[in-house]
Amino acid sequence: MKKVKIALISGTGMKSLIKVNSTRRVGTPYGPSPMISFVNFGEVEVAFLPRHGEAHKYPPHMVNYRANMWALHSLGVERILATSATGAINPDYSVGDLAILKDFLDFTVIRPRTFYDKAPVTHIDLTSPFCPELRKSLLKAAKKKGQKVWDDTTYVCMEGPRYETPAEIKMLRSLGGDIVGMTVVSEAVLARELEMCYACVSFVSNMAAGMQKRITSYEVVEVGRRSTPIIQGLLEEAIRNLPKRRSCPCSYALEGARL
Repeated sequence: MKKVKIALISGTGMKSLIKVNSTRRVGTPYGPSPMISFVNFGEVEVAFLPRHGEAHKYPPHMVNYRANMWALHSLGVERILATSATGAINPDYSVGDLAILKDFLDFTVIRPRTFYDKAPVTHIDLTSPFCPELRKSLLKAAKKKGQKVWDDTTYVCMEGPRYETPAEIKMLRSLGGDIVGMTVVSEAVLARELEMCYACVSFVSNMAAGMQKRITSYEVVEVGRRSTPIIQGLLEEAIRNLPKRRSCPCSYALEGARL
């Protein structure tokens, strides 16, 4: 099986901008992965995984996150960079803003959240929920490119697929949330359980419920279309500057985690 050390997780929009060398589907104990593409990204070949499947087939609460992450691990992936569309909870944020996530709040309820449903009982540490080494590279890349990004962002993960109510957004804001989405936390936690690094660049596609008149999928897609080339350049620069060897806590996340 072909091996790569870096993966990208995104929607289908980014794939259209990059050259695909080959594709494959990976079998896992949790079912098959979506079709994974091996692509040239800057000077590095990486694995590109569309989180929602081909043609955006699966809604966020039905994505097979365990299969997705297991497949990347099987390919030898050590570092994952992701993108996501979000709604702004923090009124200081604006549509089109980019955020390099630092922390999260998880309100998902029905999706599988762990690989460790059985022994050995495993409690991973999430003091730094997103890889500090990847975050540092992303922030350095943003500075070099003169790209403004929010760098102390708390992401709220909701179950979906519906959008939130104004009352829910008001509550989430009071708890310290800055932006809201439906996918990232599932990936971040499962990646840590497999000792893979994970970081995410989110773009604000809309203001959350109660902060604008109405939310539609059309605006999410349109802002994503405009944001994707900017994010692509940011990710390419971050990958170019990554240290060859990992020295972050993600790489030894299982040490001291098992009972």
